[in-house]
Amino acid sequence: MPVISQFYGIIIRMYFNDDEMHNTHHFHARYSGSEASFDFEGNVIIGSFPYKQEKLVAAWAVLHSDELEALWQLMKEEGEFFKIRGLE
Repeated sequence: MPVISQFYGIIIRMYFNDDEMHNTHHFHARYSGSEASFDFEGNVIIGSFPYKQEKLVAAWAVLHSDELEALWQLMKEEGEFFKIRGLE
């Protein structure tokens, strides 16, 4: 699962062939032992995340929703990926 972004200690990964949710567009976030899957609107699908970091991930997802969608399609169709800028 490639790392597509990192910011404030949060690592964002995307894996389009997730057996559990392969048809749902999503990404995975990890922070200090916490893990959650988010949709492209920044909502937690599964898992848990510290409140402050969840809000940061949600803001990032909203800012980059078009890029996330394009990346999802690229990974699904060609198995390639690109990185997305983190929050600054």
